Amino acid sequence: MNQEQAMAKYRRKNIYIDKDFQTRFILKFCALVGAGALLTIGLLYLLSMQSTTVSFVQARVKVMTTADFLLPVMVQTVLIVAFLVSLVSIGVTLLVSHKIAGPLFRFKQTLRELGRGNFSNQVRLRKGDQLAEIADDFNQMISVIRVRLIEAKRALALVQVDIDTIGEFNVEDNKRKLFHDLQQKVRDLEKALEFFRL
Repeated sequence: MNQEQAMAKYRRKNIYIDKDFQTRFILKFCALVGAGALLTIGLLYLLSMQSTTVSFVQARVKVMTTADFLLPVMVQTVLIVAFLVSLVSIGVTLLVSHKIAGPLFRFKQTLRELGRGNFSNQVRLRKGDQLAEIADDFNQMISVIRVRLIEAKRALALVQVDIDTIGEFNVEDNKRKLFHDLQQKVRDLEKALEFFRL
């Protein structure tokens, strides 16, 4: 399998991976945009209250504070800009949150497999995903555990060979009981190690 096929296997199929996390992330970002819009309107209104503006409204001269004159235009402008920035923000935050939620989803999958005793998996992230360094450390830990389990299985197999060899000899009853106890302990150890898939 070449690298392009491997990347195609892990290509994103769903941008909305962790709906709760990504929705909260997007809403918080849009709330910041909305708060910025309201702050802009408020500051412009307050700062323009000290001046006066003369305008022509339906062929009549009208004198009003600059704040009252600009308020409708400011509100319309800021609402339109806030709406457009919110649309762009939703797209950007969805993609950014996906780069966080995607790796977290992969970590969850790998942790579930580890919980089932499957140490053959590793966390595989796409190029550009966040948490790549943590994934490397996590994969290193899995590799170390896998090596240790393989070593334990090999040691157990050697003990079993020795026990089988000893069992062929004629031994007295007391030693025979110790031998059978040792055999049972080895069987228990084998059963415990069979839980792990390497």
